[in-house]
Amino acid sequence: MIGEMTNPDPDPNQNSSQRNLRIAQTWHRLSPNARGMLLMAVFACLVALLHVIVRRLSQELHPMEIAFFRTIIPLVILVPMLMRQGEGWWRTTRPGLQFIRGILGGAAMVTWFYSLSMIPVGDATALSFSVVIFTSLGAVFFLREKMGPRRWMAVLIGLIGTLIILRPGTEAMQLGALVALASSVCWSATLLVVKVLTRTESGMTIVFYSSMYFTMFAAVPAYYYWIWPTPEQLALLILMGLMALVAHLAMARAMKEAEATAIMPVDFTRLLWAAAAGYLWFGEFPDFWTWAGGAVVFASTIYITYRESQIKPVAPKPTIPSEQAG
Repeated sequence: MIGEMTNPDPDPNQNSSQRNLRIAQTWHRLSPNARGMLLMAVFACLVALLHVIVRRLSQELHPMEIAFFRTIIPLVILVPMLMRQGEGWWRTTRPGLQFIRGILGGAAMVTWFYSLSMIPVGDATALSFSVVIFTSLGAVFFLREKMGPRRWMAVLIGLIGTLIILRPGTEAMQLGALVALASSVCWSATLLVVKVLTRTESGMTIVFYSSMYFTMFAAVPAYYYWIWPTPEQLALLILMGLMALVAHLAMARAMKEAEATAIMPVDFTRLLWAAAAGYLWFGEFPDFWTWAGGAVVFASTIYITYRESQIKPVAPKPTIPSEQAG
């Protein structure tokens, strides 16, 4: 009909922009701690699923080849991002310490991947909570930090929880569990080195050198054990690298948004995700002692984190998760 007005079709781009705006407004209405807890939940879920993928791939590929893909994919993505930071992002005043950090971090990652090839993901995840305990001990003996009697008690309780998981002298104790524990020790040493590096180096510089050295250290043994991955394996390897990068960014943002004491309890959901995914994919489920020991270790790490926040409220927050965390 002449003169009849017709309503134009809604612009899909405009609808998408409005929807994104509403999501952003909802996100910013949340408290900083709430945002940090949600980001930490994303981190915990991604890391648990990543570890399940590693265990799946380790049944067919060597852990060194898996480690190489784990490092090269984030590095390829990170370098262009770092280059946008301007000149000087790669310069370091502590090249020797960066190299030591690379060796320790590489050892932590490789031993972690080996442990995932030998024991259930849930058991390895429970043992990974001991990193905070070993880091506290290392800070006392190597960085000359002081630790009060209550933190010493928390460390002792955490070590008891670790023994509950390991159960030395029983059939439950496996080589894979000891390798996972060795990974925790290596990563705690890495965190101590990072703690020293952060006095003079930027976070971007530390991330670049760690990724570069990890890739270099994994490349030679990966070449020796190389097996060309199938399309399915290659897809999982790429997915693993992307998940590791996103998990790292989520944790870094969570630590920036919220207080450590608010988000650390959410990290325990890593064990829940790992147990659920391990059961669905491999039919593996942690036994009672693993849950009990993991809870004891995690409770001690929560208390240590709380004491750190009370004693050093202005200390910089760590933003580089362990290889056990991705």
